[in-house]
Order: sequence, then C-alpha cells, then structure tokens
Amino acid sequence: MKAYQNVLETIGNTPLVKLNKLGAGEGMANIYGKCEFLQPSGSLKDRMALNIVEKAEKAGLVKPGGTLVEATAGNTGLALAMVAAVKGYKSIFVMPDKFSIEKINMLKGFGSEVVITPTAVPDDHPESWTEVAKRIVAETPNSLLVNQFFNLDNVEAHYNTTGPELWEQCNGEIDVFIAGAGSGGTISGAGKYLKEKAKEAGREVRIVLMDPVGSSYFDKFYDLPKREKVGWKMEGVGNDFVPGCLDFSVVDEVRRVSDRHAFSLTRKLAREEGFLVGETSGAGLSVALDIAREIGPGKNIVILLCDSGNRYISKTYNDEWMKANGFAIQGSQLWQGTVRDILEFKGSDVVFAEEKDTIAHVAARMGELGISQMPVRGSSDTPPMMVHESDLLQSLLRGDVKAEQSIAAVAAPLEGQVAPDDDIAELEPLFDKNNVAVVVDRSADIVGIVSKIDVVKFLAAPN
Repeated sequence: MKAYQNVLETIGNTPLVKLNKLGAGEGMANIYGKCEFLQPSGSLKDRMALNIVEKAEKAGLVKPGGTLVEATAGNTGLALAMVAAVKGYKSIFVMPDKFSIEKINMLKGFGSEVVITPTAVPDDHPESWTEVAKRIVAETPNSLLVNQFFNLDNVEAHYNTTGPELWEQCNGEIDVFIAGAGSGGTISGAGKYLKEKAKEAGREVRIVLMDPVGSSYFDKFYDLPKREKVGWKMEGVGNDFVPGCLDFSVVDEVRRVSDRHAFSLTRKLAREEGFLVGETSGAGLSVALDIAREIGPGKNIVILLCDSGNRYISKTYNDEWMKANGFAIQGSQLWQGTVRDILEFKGSDVVFAEEKDTIAHVAARMGELGISQMPVRGSSDTPPMMVHESDLLQSLLRGDVKAEQSIAAVAAPLEGQVAPDDDIAELEPLFDKNNVAVVVDRSADIVGIVSKIDVVKFLAAPN
C-alpha cells in the first residue's frame, strides 16, 4: 500500500508555483509562490506545530491524555488542533475577538475549546490573550503552553524543512525570500538556512520581512522612535512586541504593507492566478512586485502563500465586510494609491512662509489662500516648522505676540509627517491629530501638504 500512516506524515513538501499574470511584467524579476495553503490543516503552521509537540513529547513536557494550550490567531491553533486530534490530546485555544468566524468554527470542528478575549487591551492585561492562556495552563494538570512566540522549536521547524525545500526547489537560484512574521519562526528559520546555503555557494540571498502598517517590527528593525499604536486588519502577522523567535540578524530589510494593498492583491491572486489564499499572501506579493521591478529580469523572488482563503470567506472575500471596514470596492478592485499619487492628482506646489516674515504678513497670506496652516521654510540652522491658524489666534488674543513680530515666534515643530511613497492608509491616523499631513522627502524637505478633502477628491475621482 502506497499510503501514509496518518495525516501528519503529509506535512511539508508543498509545491513552488510561478506567478504568470500578477508577477509578469517587462523588466521584472520572476515571482514564485510556495503553496503552504496546501498543508493538511491549510497553513504553514503545520510545520512548527508538529515539531513543537514532538519535541515536547521527547522531553516529557506533555504526556498521553494531556492538553495543548496556546494563544493563537487561528492558523497555529488549527495546526495544533489537527496534531492533538491525531495524537489524542485535548486542546484549548485563546483568540482575540478580531479573527474570522471560520477559524473559530474550524477549531471547534477539530474538537478544540476556544476562548475569546478582547483585542483592545495591553499585552500585560489579565484579560489579554497571552495572559489568559498562561492562566489556563496554571489551572490545567498535564498541560503544555506551546508558546509559539518564544519557543525556538518553531524556528527549528522551518530551518529543517521550509528552508531546505526552497533551496532544492529553486536549485539554489533564489535571490530574494519574502515572508511576514507573527511569531517570526518562518522567516528566522528558513531565512537562516537560505543564508547559510547561499554563502556556501558563493552567492547571496536577500531576506525581506513584510510588516503590516501599524506593527512594530519596521520601527524596531530601523531603530525608529515608537509610534502611536495603530491597528491593522491582516491576521496572524505583525506585533506590538518583538518575539523571541524573530531573529533580526537574518533579516536584510523590512518593508511595510497597508491592509488596502494586502486585501486588494489577495483578491487578485484568486481571480487572476487561481490561488484562494489569505491576506498575508497578498501582502507578500505587494512587496515582491516592488522588488521585482527594482532588481529586474533574470532574478528569482519567492513569497509564501501562507494559508487557505477558506478561512476568510466572511472577510477578505466578502464585499459587504470589506465595505464596512473601509475598503472602497470598484467592481472587484480596491482603491490603492500612495501619497505621491495624491500629490500628482492635486498638484504639489507648497506655499512657504519665511522666518523673517511678520505675523501680520503670514496671517494675511493665509487668508488670501484660504488655508489654516502654512509651513515655515527652515534655514541652515533650523528645520522647517509649521504655523497653525489656531496658534496664531490664541497667541494674539493672549497678547503673547505682536503682529509685527517674526512668524518664528508662533511656529511649531512639524507633526503628521509622511513620505511620498507611503500608502494612503498612513494618512487617516494622522488626520485624527492634525488638520493636514506634511509630506517630507528623504532630504527632509517639505514637498507637499495633504488635507482630508484632498484624499476625498482623489478617492472620488473617476478611474
């Protein structure tokens, strides 16, 4: 009989498939997707779930009849639930309330218990998903907290399987590997293996981490100041902290992806390439398309088609959910764009005040232009600043300044800064605190001002 002894033996060895439509363009590198959605439970998490449980069994950390417990966004839970079912363990999973009903019902289908916790609480809050999982383990005899974020058996699984498979499937001719990170196990394990094999072969492979807008990995990698927390709707990727499994020394670059780009390209993967997958696959493709144009033809890029789209039917593939969550749909497409697109649409001319200009002069000029904010051009010794209509009014009413004084007396540091190539999704949280967003290029020069109405006109314009 040419048969596997159980479903766990089918984990791994997923195919690598070239993208022929979305990844094809003049002057572009080749893009390939590794079909992890074909794993038995439907995601790449099968690899680490099996490895973690079997290592725990060998170490005596869990015994027959025991219980597997994990704080999980869904895919890890499904993989562990499958392993538990085959091996005869009970399973309990703690999940934030933002995740799809399909994942919850699929977990229950494996016989697992699901505990739902609020999303909008700090990680150290007693009701956070991680703290609730710890409490369940403390109260449950013969239980194992899988702890995917800090369990290095997670990384080992991908070092031993995902990395070698990719190297063999690409015949060593892989130039760029792109992956997201929830726990960080995949990119750390597979990335490390690929780096080592490339070094042995006398070549290089570039490891790129895809990070959702709002996640902390981009800022941590580039040692940027901590930003105000912004949520994202992609599941199972990104974090507010850096897990122990995420090895930044393996990563060459981090690129951010907005929900809008991720969801749009995910739907395109289904309609144009036949891959019904989750939104992290679309996010990986977003990064791959940019890099494919940058490095040019003859190079090979690999992304992970991480999980099956059957667990996102009520979200990613549901037009009503998409519209309700702010994704404007035109036919089958989502609005996409960057800050640069808005500037090209509206014009990017910026009217500056000079430091030597008087308050009276600037106030009159703002009135003529019908604007409530005006940037003040910096000098060799001072950075650009911003004059706000409200600051002018308050300062004059209080008698803090006189009309003939220099505008520098009421100018404030620049806030609400974005880069030209930032996604338009970056603008919305800035508008909550500032009337406008200030577009600053790599030379720290102000190249544009974007207001709420500018974005509205851009989105409302005919394609």
